Amino acid sequence: MRNYNRKKNELRPIHIESNYVKNSLGSCLISFGNTKVICTANFSNDVPRWLKNKGSGWLTAEYSMLPGSTSERTLRESKNGKQTGRTIEIQRLIGRSIRNIVDLKKFPDGQFILDCDVLEADGGTRTASITGSYVSLCLAIKKLMETGTIKKNPIKDYIAAVSCGVLNGDVFVDLDYSEDSIADVDANFVFTKELGIAEIQISGEKNTFSLDQVTKMINEAKKAADQIFKIQESVIL
Repeated sequence: MRNYNRKKNELRPIHIESNYVKNSLGSCLISFGNTKVICTANFSNDVPRWLKNKGSGWLTAEYSMLPGSTSERTLRESKNGKQTGRTIEIQRLIGRSIRNIVDLKKFPDGQFILDCDVLEADGGTRTASITGSYVSLCLAIKKLMETGTIKKNPIKDYIAAVSCGVLNGDVFVDLDYSEDSIADVDANFVFTKELGIAEIQISGEKNTFSLDQVTKMINEAKKAADQIFKIQESVIL
């Protein structure tokens, strides 16, 4: 039996608390079951050097796991003097996923910085980070439009992410750590509401997988993402 008595295609309980960090333009605490991530969005009147005078803004993301977020204390990467490959890969995933639904030309010479800090890690921290970052970004843009800093809303669509996997031949949606750690196949899907798929990551952890399994994972993950869009909408609007 899955935690929370879930069915194979059922999401963990999802909760989004908006404006969680008062000093940030946009923020939320997002929970997928026991996984909890603080997502913030802030704006800078500057862009990377390679974008200077190009008539385009930029959006980037940073990701970290707090020391107490896992059962065994996670070392602070700043103490080692560099980020791990996993951290770099996840923050790049968050940044490029969100850029898919943002018109960067609508805030030329400006940059959004998304920060995702994992409070508790129980599987799906990257998917929760993408889902929460979108909410925080929308809240930040709303404030910037109210002050006239940004004239037009650059958001083109909703975006959300969900994990999926194959355990003992069956497809499961939104894996927690106990499931993810033993999955035969591990996958992450990033969907927009209207524009299509932003990213698919699938790895055969212990076994290969079939095209039929991929199709089933996509279909089940898309149904889950549609539920997440409704939760995001209830927070943003």
